[in-house]
Amino acid sequence: MSEDLGKDRLSARIRELAKERHAVILAHNYQAGQVQDVSDFVGDSLELSQKAAAVTEDVIVFCGVHFMAETASVLSPQKVVLIPDPHAGCPMADMITAAELIAWKSRYPGRPVVCYVNTSADVKAECDVCCTSSNAVRVVESVPGAEVLFAPDKNLAAYVARTSRKRIIPWDGYCYVHNNILARDIRDKKKAHPAAVVWAHPECRPEVLDLADKVLSTGQMIKEARTGEAREVIIATESGVLHRLRKDNPGKVFHPAHDLAFCANMKKITLKKVALALEHMTHRVQVPPEVADRARGAIEKMVKL
Repeated sequence: MSEDLGKDRLSARIRELAKERHAVILAHNYQAGQVQDVSDFVGDSLELSQKAAAVTEDVIVFCGVHFMAETASVLSPQKVVLIPDPHAGCPMADMITAAELIAWKSRYPGRPVVCYVNTSADVKAECDVCCTSSNAVRVVESVPGAEVLFAPDKNLAAYVARTSRKRIIPWDGYCYVHNNILARDIRDKKKAHPAAVVWAHPECRPEVLDLADKVLSTGQMIKEARTGEAREVIIATESGVLHRLRKDNPGKVFHPAHDLAFCANMKKITLKKVALALEHMTHRVQVPPEVADRARGAIEKMVKL
């Protein structure tokens, strides 16, 4: 495929190829704006999981990071799941392995394990139920017992612990993008934009959440922007979501809480790579059946909630 194809021609070629391949293109809210614009559906982790389980197309092109494409493959094993860049990983997901989770569980026998969806399929296969940032509190409250092991995000665990009646035992992992947003960033942005309210993602540090007017997943931010009264908002999450917020709400103003809140892995997906994935049917993501069967139960419990 020619390197000099313009954005509009590439987008048109992608839509043409998607029709030919009977493919659906799913994109996370953190993807680059032009990738979001060419996709059939854009959402957060929970919305994308639900969509992957329900689509009727033969091929799913997942514009996100690797664990998301794995989740789509687990939920739709009969479909071909492609990721445009196989090197688009998630550092937080890499902070815990299945072997580490098994060893951790052995130290806390009988405690249920809640795994953030930002984990590998191998890890999901070893947990009781998955959660996303938008339903973590509900999921934790749904499991039996007074103590819960929560992996891998310690910041999301701390957020859940604030509102749950259960004792949360966290794994020491984090999202580097959200962890790099500091309380002083929020204070500086508030000084610069005194009329703005603050929305923070629950993967942020607790001291950042303390300064937020609302704690929301990216999907919840999208809905709140459409239906809420706020006209100016400081957004404490990865910068990709700003594209959709601004596109959907041209009369409102959105500021990044941190000017470098940028996930390099999310931005590895480009229009050209999406086109190449459809043209050559690469790169396929498959989860071994014995792992997928066990991981599926944990994911489906989350989706049903």
